[in-house]
Amino acid sequence: MLSGFTIVRNAVLLDYPIGPAIQSLLAVCDEVVVNVGRSADETRDLVSAIGDPRVRILESEWDLSRGGATLARETDRALAACRGSWGLYVQADEVLHETGAAILRERIQAWDGDPRVEGLLVDYAHFYGDFDTIATNRHWYRREVRALRLGGAVRSYGDAQGFRVGPGARRIQARATGALMCHYGWARPPASLGRKHAAFKTLFGEDVAKLDRREAAPELEWTPGLRPFTGAHPRVARDWIAARRGTGTTPVLRPRLRVGDLRYYVSAAIERLTGARVFEYRNYVLV
Repeated sequence: MLSGFTIVRNAVLLDYPIGPAIQSLLAVCDEVVVNVGRSADETRDLVSAIGDPRVRILESEWDLSRGGATLARETDRALAACRGSWGLYVQADEVLHETGAAILRERIQAWDGDPRVEGLLVDYAHFYGDFDTIATNRHWYRREVRALRLGGAVRSYGDAQGFRVGPGARRIQARATGALMCHYGWARPPASLGRKHAAFKTLFGEDVAKLDRREAAPELEWTPGLRPFTGAHPRVARDWIAARRGTGTTPVLRPRLRVGDLRYYVSAAIERLTGARVFEYRNYVLV
């Protein structure tokens, strides 16, 4: 059995593509576990309306006093409820491309017998400001573990960006797959992003000043490495995207080079020459 799992809270208020996210898992999974935190909107109804018997809803009360660790704890709650031998994970603002879903199923079958392989990596397209622009510098993780072998000591790590193993938080042994995950967390209208920043102040208390600035700003900060997206969006996300194209995208400020940005240009040049992304943060080791 192949399980999918995710967590979500206040998806309507924060405009998360949770419907497409779950549908992208249903394309290949035998079950999808959705940890729905108690919300101030119709999130549970939205998930229930998917109407697929393979979706299992866990209703929970999230302890937001834990900050970013709340997300990892609730992800672990969903992970623990999975009945499969492997799990596919998406966050509420991620949608697994259908080509990537097929690749992951194939690779799981191929590598299931190799105990060294604890997880599989997906490649990321981080949409920024709109649905036609992606952010690519090394501040934005290019890969992360989204398929993992269940039944061991693998747990969500930090603020649930990735996973680690055991009490010592050992990095997961993983293999690259080339499967594509689309991340839409920064491609929403200004009002939606403002509500997101306001909500994040509860979780990331150490960044309140930064989140206050972002909440008040009608634009996104410019960042090096913005590029046009030339691929195709996941089929299950296209209606969700089409409904938002006419509501106004979030403009990005005009380019303004800062001294701190030079490291992104240097690392990008090294990557073009050698193929290696220096100083890349990783929750995994390649095997």
